[in-house]
Amino acid sequence: MIAVSAYAAPSAGAPLERTTIERRPVGEHDVLIEIKYVGICHTDIHHVRDDWGRGGFPLVPGHEIAGTVAEVGPGVTKYRSGDRVGVGCMVDSCRQCENCRNGLEVYCTGGGFVGTYADSERYTDGSPTQGGYSTYIVVDERFVLRIPDALSLEQAAPLLCAGITTYSPLRHWNAGPGKKVAVIGLGGLGHLGVKFAHALGAEVTVLSQSLHKQEDGLRLGADHYYATSDAKTFQELAGTFDLILNTVSASLDGDAYLSLLRTDGTLVYLGVPEKPVSANIASLMLGRKSIASSGIGGIPETQEMLDFAAAHGVGADVEVIGAEQIEEAYDRVARSDVRYRFVIDNSTI
Repeated sequence: MIAVSAYAAPSAGAPLERTTIERRPVGEHDVLIEIKYVGICHTDIHHVRDDWGRGGFPLVPGHEIAGTVAEVGPGVTKYRSGDRVGVGCMVDSCRQCENCRNGLEVYCTGGGFVGTYADSERYTDGSPTQGGYSTYIVVDERFVLRIPDALSLEQAAPLLCAGITTYSPLRHWNAGPGKKVAVIGLGGLGHLGVKFAHALGAEVTVLSQSLHKQEDGLRLGADHYYATSDAKTFQELAGTFDLILNTVSASLDGDAYLSLLRTDGTLVYLGVPEKPVSANIASLMLGRKSIASSGIGGIPETQEMLDFAAAHGVGADVEVIGAEQIEEAYDRVARSDVRYRFVIDNSTI
């Protein structure tokens, strides 16, 4: 086993503390990654505070991992020592079901994908998975992504979750030239949704509660910016959009946002609201509109996203912090006081 330094939550809601964990030895097809940076996702906070009741403590969070290859197993063909690589939200899947064979591991039907942390290695030894708030991680090469040289590692880290979460639905619903895309919320997800939609060639509108981030939104690539607290917004924009990405988890008036769609338009939920989503069927029927959702993305699409980001200069706007600032960062994320993603410098762990 390989002993590595990490920050872990010893119990639900407890402050994270420095500790030592063990990684498995490097196997035939494994890659040992020295983690340079790891993004803080709101999911990390939910798990640490046990908001979803999943337990599994002590827990090392972190699934937006960027680093370099330190060692490879004898059967590894894709990577070699020194390569710049990343790991996202999953580290394994059944690999046998139709979705896995088609590069849609996130939708694995053979037992589900194995999360980077707060999960178990159910297809191997059943041991708990521990995430990227650590100095090293061992991952099968199939679930390792190559980070192009044009992307800095700190800006690339959040792309492994927040980036693919927005890129995947934009690609699936064909965002591009001639399409009008709206992004609800300008946070960690939303700011990347704006960047990717703009880079894909769509006309982009931000829909936010207020106008206080309007300057940022336009800088990031939005063509328009509207406050949803103003009732006139919904009148002015009725029947406008081909696609709306909802990047917030707050409960919304589904019918109001469906009214903003064109015929055959789609409202895609990327956050998970606390209350069930509801809408009047007439709001869907009158315009053949759809409500949908989307997961992260499979490994091939995640690599495509990284390559696209490098080619178009898309990286996360980040604030790099030391490990001793994690608790402060969690509190600031809960207050939406970050523009737009915290990234931990793992040399401080």
